Amino acid sequence: MASKTYTLEVSTRERTQMVDITGEVNRIIAKSGVVEGVCRLFVPHTTAGLTINENADPTVTADILAELNKIIPFEDGYKHSEGNSAAHIKSTLTGVSLSVFVTGGRLLLGTWQGLYFCEYDGPRRRKVLIKVIEE
Repeated sequence: MASKTYTLEVSTRERTQMVDITGEVNRIIAKSGVVEGVCRLFVPHTTAGLTINENADPTVTADILAELNKIIPFEDGYKHSEGNSAAHIKSTLTGVSLSVFVTGGRLLLGTWQGLYFCEYDGPRRRKVLIKVIEE
């Protein structure tokens, strides 16, 4: 089994933001030459995450962030001295890694699904590590 690793850089503009990275990941898969296999994604940050959700209607991501911010407020008497405990908690909830099948040289996603980089402590410049593994 052959595999190739790539780094995708993501710049965010907001404190919390969901960035659709589906197109960039599909371009990386095409560049890798892998037609059938698995794409593994990992965010090496403790205040960011990854998720798969609807990418047809941008109000979905707005709703997700609004609810996360309600459930986990920025200020809530946290003990962590850096002031970003809410971001750490949100990262734990969404997780920092994903695996998605690759078929026909593209991510195998549902009709309305997209891959999102989730920023919880921005704005920042972040990395997503991507390994494309051939079957």
